Amino acid sequence: MTTTLSEIRRYPVKGLNGEMLDHAEMRAGEGLPHDRRFALAHAASQFDRTNPQWLSKQNFLQLMRDERLALLDARFDPDDGYLTIFRDGRKVARGQVTQPLGRILIEQFLDAFIEPGPRGNPHIVEAPGVMLSDVPDKFVSIANLASIKDIERVARAPVDPRRFRANLHLDGVPAWAEMAWPGKTITIGDMELEVVEKINRCAATEVNPDTGARDLHLLKILQEGFGHTACGVYARVVRGGRIAKGDVVTTPPS
Repeated sequence: MTTTLSEIRRYPVKGLNGEMLDHAEMRAGEGLPHDRRFALAHAASQFDRTNPQWLSKQNFLQLMRDERLALLDARFDPDDGYLTIFRDGRKVARGQVTQPLGRILIEQFLDAFIEPGPRGNPHIVEAPGVMLSDVPDKFVSIANLASIKDIERVARAPVDPRRFRANLHLDGVPAWAEMAWPGKTITIGDMELEVVEKINRCAATEVNPDTGARDLHLLKILQEGFGHTACGVYARVVRGGRIAKGDVVTTPPS
């Protein structure tokens, strides 16, 4: 069975639902362009706008603790710097987040959407040259759709792949084959990646990406069903190139 790239997903704002791409231009040593470019620093965050750098996720709003974020979809246009936020398919905020006034427009909406308190009063932040993901390295995250189907079997319930917030969804790989990939390489289109490590999951996967409800105890399901809490892998781009939905993927031999 041919392995293919089923979906490309970018999450321009850490914690918010992202967007599907038809293609992407990848560069060695970089993640998916504009993925996790922005984050929402809460009132208690240690993020310093005068010296922006990578910080742990505790400094930002995140699905693990702020499940209402799942109600919001983010679309970012890198050509003009506009970020648009949707709720239930309806545009609720738009601003040029590369400019102070545009950030204020988005933050005014978020300030009303997020309850006040130490995790309220969110500010859109970025750190040039840095991905504000859960890990400091510039990785691409990969999910195997067959593994997620196997989780459904154990859960006896549908499991939306979006719960895992991966950049690349692969179709046609045997379930859990990716767990043996760390230290090996795969190719997708013109791009070559070195798989670095498994992704151990957190409570963010328990949040339904459509409703924002914590409706599936995926960590417990993974641990009891498979003896671990990993799903998907991180990979480093070692040779850049263009990737597109439907590209053939070359994976390590079983």
